[in-house]
Amino acid sequence: MRYRTIGQNPDTQREVSVLSLGAMRFGTATDEATSYAILDRYVEAGGTFIDTANNYAFWVNGTQGGESEQLIGRWRRNRGIGDEITVATKLGGRPNHATSTFSKDVERLDAKTIRESAERSREYLGTDKLDLLYAHIQDTRVPLEETVEGFAELVAEGTVGLLGASNHWAWRIERARTLAAAAGLPGYEVLQYHHSYLRHRTDQPTLRSPDGNLGVVSGDLLSYLREEPSLPLVAYSPLLNGSYGREDKPLDPGYQNAGTAARQAALAEVAAETGATPNQVVLAWLIGGEVPVIPLVGASSVAQLDDSLAAVDLDLTPEQRAKLDAAN
Repeated sequence: MRYRTIGQNPDTQREVSVLSLGAMRFGTATDEATSYAILDRYVEAGGTFIDTANNYAFWVNGTQGGESEQLIGRWRRNRGIGDEITVATKLGGRPNHATSTFSKDVERLDAKTIRESAERSREYLGTDKLDLLYAHIQDTRVPLEETVEGFAELVAEGTVGLLGASNHWAWRIERARTLAAAAGLPGYEVLQYHHSYLRHRTDQPTLRSPDGNLGVVSGDLLSYLREEPSLPLVAYSPLLNGSYGREDKPLDPGYQNAGTAARQAALAEVAAETGATPNQVVLAWLIGGEVPVIPLVGASSVAQLDDSLAAVDLDLTPEQRAKLDAAN
């Protein structure tokens, strides 16, 4: 396994594995025994960065979420897992009522809700301190100053280590970080967005914004990260739910654009040259890129996880990387 330091403050920064494990379906679609086996294998392989959220996975059984956090908490207690594993969770996307439908009726990012949700996550995860806490989605209903201060209060109290943000417009990330810096408060130090080798359209209106998909890495965000190399990017759904290697998993329509065929061809060539799977090439491309990315992979079996773990040791040559980068 390889590792990377996230966070700038020596008191709160963490060394994490360059491959993160997503626990979204653990405790719901993935049963407890299988979830434990995947978690055990990940740790055995040197993995130290597990990701969840307080709303995972409400849509499976029509709840408000929390099943994933609760399972991780049980696993940690059962296995005696302590501070050596970094567990990230998120708040802000939890539905206000039990439901199977995605909607705008979710918790706010006001100071009171941030505190209450973080306390619930600590209870579920079985820890006194959340290693990394993200704002899951942006909330324009609450003044940004209140959100910044609400998160910072938890860091000051010692119940949260690092702060992060997911699915925000880049300008709101920068504004929040500027507000925090001006007030001498801890701000967002880790970002989480959808990112992969194939490019997803960002201009299509979504539930959260009429201006486009604010959860997908855009050129604007990549430019921001080049200027802020200490701001790590965690990429969720990097393997497109199996679409790189399974005929029964067609690409989402958002990937049907002019550059897709060329990038698929380049990926197939590099996979053939390396003897690796397309999934492994995608993960290696993300990990070793000019803007290095921490891929966040899901797994419904130990075999799927092992396929992803093998990508950590795959070093693409400069020529192979150039071929992948140039395909448009």
